[in-house]
Amino acid sequence: MSEAIDARLAGQIYDFVAGDEDARLCRDIPDSQCQEQPVNFVAQTTAQALSKTGDALADSKVVLPWLLGAVGAPAFFVGLLVPIRESLALLPQILVGGVIRRVPIRKGFWAGASLAQGACILAMAGLALGGMTGTAAGWAIIALLTLFSLARGVASIAAKDVLGKTVSKGRRGRVSGQAATLSGLTAGAVGAYLMLSPEGTRPEWLLYALIGAAGACWLVAAAAFMRTVEYPGATDGGRSMSDLVADQMRLLARDRDLQLFIAARALMISTALVAPLYVTLAQQRTGVTLDGLGWLMIASGLASAVSASFWGIFADRSSRATMALAATIAGALGLGVVWALATLPSAGEHIAFYAAILFVLGIAHAGVRIGRKTHVVDLAGGDRKAEYVALSNTVIGVLLLLTGAFVGFLMGFGVTMAIAVLSVLALGGAALAMMMPNVQA
Repeated sequence: MSEAIDARLAGQIYDFVAGDEDARLCRDIPDSQCQEQPVNFVAQTTAQALSKTGDALADSKVVLPWLLGAVGAPAFFVGLLVPIRESLALLPQILVGGVIRRVPIRKGFWAGASLAQGACILAMAGLALGGMTGTAAGWAIIALLTLFSLARGVASIAAKDVLGKTVSKGRRGRVSGQAATLSGLTAGAVGAYLMLSPEGTRPEWLLYALIGAAGACWLVAAAAFMRTVEYPGATDGGRSMSDLVADQMRLLARDRDLQLFIAARALMISTALVAPLYVTLAQQRTGVTLDGLGWLMIASGLASAVSASFWGIFADRSSRATMALAATIAGALGLGVVWALATLPSAGEHIAFYAAILFVLGIAHAGVRIGRKTHVVDLAGGDRKAEYVALSNTVIGVLLLLTGAFVGFLMGFGVTMAIAVLSVLALGGAALAMMMPNVQA
């Protein structure tokens, strides 16, 4: 009885969110999965919303640097956060994709990885509350972030594979869009509290509680994702890892559309790497405290809340145009900021200036992420989504490490120089995106 009620409620929510007369049509998924689509749409949107809320509350670009500062870790640890967080979630995926494809039911990979991510984040909060400080705390946090990122890589490929099996083409972008909207509203509310509450009412352990809540989000997300009704999918034969790698390298060599997508996405790495640079500018020029963290969290949260649903719908119509428009916004923003700081130095003296920058950047980066996730799933077609996702993510993981080293080199010439170069790369990515095929046609 309860399952019937849940299915009926999921159907009502799905019809409301999908909002058109073709909501119940199924494209590019097995017929057996079609009747389960409402339940699967709601389950995966809920799980992704919780996962994204955890990401926002333990953001490696904003929140984790505060944690490192709070435990007295040396400043150089801050520079390790984003490269480790992003690249280690991508590099193992060419191998993980092959393993996942050997298992007919794959939702357990996402749930297990989500539990691991939650445990790592909870451990970060625990070591801080336990009194660990200094260099030891810094290395412990980096080690936990490494494990977190590897688990995230498993979750990333499993999520896209299950999504491609259980939710119709033309609806997948809305899963990410709705989830990002819900998580953005939550993060914005937390940021508002940090910004508006009197300093005396904010206990010293509040930052640690915030990170602990982020960890709990992943634990609940695992339970939500397991409600997905997934039927067995095709599996690979007994290929060795070397055969798998060779096969995927051949795939990359012969698929020009995939090559173009990876090239465009590589240039759009800049939209992720530039965010900590804006935070660094804010810290250098305004002396940000915990209320300043609130400003930046509100900006990031509201950016997702106001834009993600739009990007999701737009991506279901044209993922390449979504990527191009979002990258153009990020690139133009960076060049505008460099110009403003050069001609109007007083503009950078208040935290609101940087909050506004992160708001616009958050809108742009949400579009890049949703657009490229939708594009690679729709580009793959059939039952090869895991291979396309794994291959593209692994290549991007390598390029991310190289680009991170390049950004470190640019920082020697100043933060604004690095922002300018990354902005030009984003504009180059936008141009390449418009050369990609319209896979939604």
